[in-house]
Amino acid sequence: MYDMDKLNARIPMTRVKASKARNNFATTLNRVAYGRDRVVLHRHGKDLAVIVPMEDLELLQKLEDRLDLEAARAALKEAEQEGTIPWGKIKNT
Repeated sequence: MYDMDKLNARIPMTRVKASKARNNFATTLNRVAYGRDRVVLHRHGKDLAVIVPMEDLELLQKLEDRLDLEAARAALKEAEQEGTIPWGKIKNT
């Protein structure tokens, strides 16, 4: 598994007002795309969204896929151990 503390320590993350990011969108986008910066957008001090490099998104998707696979395997194991209920029986109740 990934060491998230090491990943977070290596990639800079900055907070930017949403209005400033909107007014300087090209600059903000370039910081993320080419500088590998993570930009947290906030409004009135409240974090709203994050702009991250594609590599971060790909990593997140792989982690989600792994979690989904583990959950599916656990559900199959539970069905094998405890059995299942036929759809017709559920539908008629």
